[in-house]
Amino acid sequence: MAAIKGRIVVDTERCKGCAVCVAACPFQVLAMARGVNGKGYHYSFMDQPERCTGCASCALVCPDSCITVFRQTKKQDAI
Repeated sequence: MAAIKGRIVVDTERCKGCAVCVAACPFQVLAMARGVNGKGYHYSFMDQPERCTGCASCALVCPDSCITVFRQTKKQDAI
């Protein structure tokens, strides 16, 4: 059986730092960056990328549609 590996891309310039995505992530993948974007907002980023399953909870709750989710299949060795 193949496992799913997720990855997200945050449009950091559109992110207003509301952190709703951070709270919505069931796997605690996201965090708020220490740096700020061009508008002065802290933006979200993948702090724990190895935990991401591509569930898209973060993208669904983002009020500004700043998050794009990608999923890929990880091949597992046959036993």
